[in-house]
Amino acid sequence: MTTAPLLSAPMPIEPQWLDYNGHLNMAYYNVLFDRGVDQVFETLGFGPAYRERTGNTTFSAEFHLCYIRELHLGDEVTASFQLLDHDAKSFHFYQELRHTDGWLSATGEGMGLHIDQSGPRVAPMPEDILARLDALAREHSALPQPERVGRQIGIRRK
Repeated sequence: MTTAPLLSAPMPIEPQWLDYNGHLNMAYYNVLFDRGVDQVFETLGFGPAYRERTGNTTFSAEFHLCYIRELHLGDEVTASFQLLDHDAKSFHFYQELRHTDGWLSATGEGMGLHIDQSGPRVAPMPEDILARLDALAREHSALPQPERVGRQIGIRRK
């Protein structure tokens, strides 16, 4: 792994994702963030094979998305992943969707949970995955805290 936030492979905007305004519908920003994090989860050991083998998986507990700049058909983006914090059962992370030209399209901040599906219930992660998260946390601790982490929604009053 590397100190820089982890990056997904480039992902194209699909035609069926456009809304009547001709830009990416808001729901599909979540799809792109989710597809990007799926690539990271493979690296960490949370992929589909993990679910099949163990009966455990991850659930999203919370996700905050900020739209910065519209995406259109023909655009491609990458999704970053920066681990902010974790414990034995959960992980807090930050993501950015960046156009392949470099500009920022959206940011996301999430809380993921490790789930034993037999409950379902929140459960501790296995030692090997926790060790990978620990190593990633050490690397990402050198990164600055993203400016958009911890934002609250509300009407700004002067």
